[in-house]
Amino acid sequence: MYIGRFAPSPTGPMHFGSLVTAVASYLDAKHHEGLWKVRMEDLDQPRVVKDSDKAIIDTLHQHGFQWDDEIIYQSHRIDIYENYISNLNQNENTYYCECSRKEIADSAITGIDGMIYPGICRDKKLGSLHHALRIKVEDVCIAFKDKIQGAIEQNILRDFGDFILKRSDGIYAYQLAVVIDDALQNINTILRGADLIDSTSRQIYLQEKLFLPPVNYSHIPVATFNQKKLSKENQSTPIEHSNIKDNLIACLKFLGQDFKVIEKENTLKNFWDTAIQLWDISLVPKIRTIEI
Repeated sequence: MYIGRFAPSPTGPMHFGSLVTAVASYLDAKHHEGLWKVRMEDLDQPRVVKDSDKAIIDTLHQHGFQWDDEIIYQSHRIDIYENYISNLNQNENTYYCECSRKEIADSAITGIDGMIYPGICRDKKLGSLHHALRIKVEDVCIAFKDKIQGAIEQNILRDFGDFILKRSDGIYAYQLAVVIDDALQNINTILRGADLIDSTSRQIYLQEKLFLPPVNYSHIPVATFNQKKLSKENQSTPIEHSNIKDNLIACLKFLGQDFKVIEKENTLKNFWDTAIQLWDISLVPKIRTIEI
């Protein structure tokens, strides 16, 4: 059975880019008669905005989403992440790093997702206190078939280097938590924004190291305005609840769907029933960003 998810960060109210991802992931799951779960990715507590999780849930509810299972919060799952890290440590797949950002910048080269850590601390045998935890990556290529973007192949060592699993301030990294949560929630299909496509190979690498099941991936275009990604950090306009149908139609247009029949529906339930039936992932634009 198809099991998908929507995993927002509660750092502010939902904006159009988040709603597009929710709509696409929901339609794809329900079109395949699958389950759709919601997870709050709130590990980075300094960035969490109080009650924004409630605002996100309310926006989903107002727009007619119906999720399966209870909503889980990453901040409640710290012990789980620590157990998995302990296994990696025991297998000597990790090491602690004392390097500052400046030290890394001075000796690193630029990769796909920023600076590539050159492995300065690999053999230092440092303790955990105030140090970041990195995974030792191998010189291997990770290839996957994205259902929208096509074939992707990246070399973990060359393109990313030894990446962080736990920050020096004790916060678990996104790459680690998302892989564990998806496995424990039995997520087998992930549809999300193309801004995360370069995280995928690292997550597949972690799945293999943690003996977790593989996942199918699809990445939709990211909505941008003035060449900036729509995000809470960029103070994007929150979704208004006064024009629910217009919001959803705008998402369908963005996703390349045939919305003309769907927009004639006069109830939210009928809207979703028709949208689910007519969903066609092959119509989603095969580009990374779309200016709106």
